[in-house]
Amino acid sequence: MEYAFTFEMKVRDYECDIQGIVNNAVYQNYLEHVRHEFLLESGIDFAALAAEQINLIVIRAEMDYKFPLRSGDTFWIGVNVVKSSRIKFDFLQDIYRSSDDKLIMKAKITGTAMNERGRPMIPDVLSNLMTD
Repeated sequence: MEYAFTFEMKVRDYECDIQGIVNNAVYQNYLEHVRHEFLLESGIDFAALAAEQINLIVIRAEMDYKFPLRSGDTFWIGVNVVKSSRIKFDFLQDIYRSSDDKLIMKAKITGTAMNERGRPMIPDVLSNLMTD
C-alpha cells in the first residue's frame, strides 16, 4: 500500500507488559504521535487551530491487532487520511515491524473538528490532505 506519510519508531522497555509485549493501550499513543507528526509535516499546527477555536477530536477508534511488538523492535506506521462524510474524516494507519515488514496492526481513527460554535466541521487545511 502507498501512504501519504510514514514514520519510524522503536519500542521502549516501559511500554511492555508482564508478557514482554507492547501493552495494547500503548498502540493508541503510537498512532496519535504519528498523526501529529503527519499533520505537522503537512503544515497543520494544533496550537494554531486551537487559537482559531478549531479543535480536532477523535470520535471513534478501530484497531485490529495482528501480531505483537516486543521491547527493542523498530517499527513504522503508514498514514492516509480520507473524507468519510461531510463532517468526518478517517486516519487509516498501519503498523509494520521494520525488520521484516510484518503487519502488526490496522487502525481506522475517525475524527472531526469542532468550530467556535461547537459545531462539527472539516477545516480547509485538513480537507486539502484528504482523498474521497
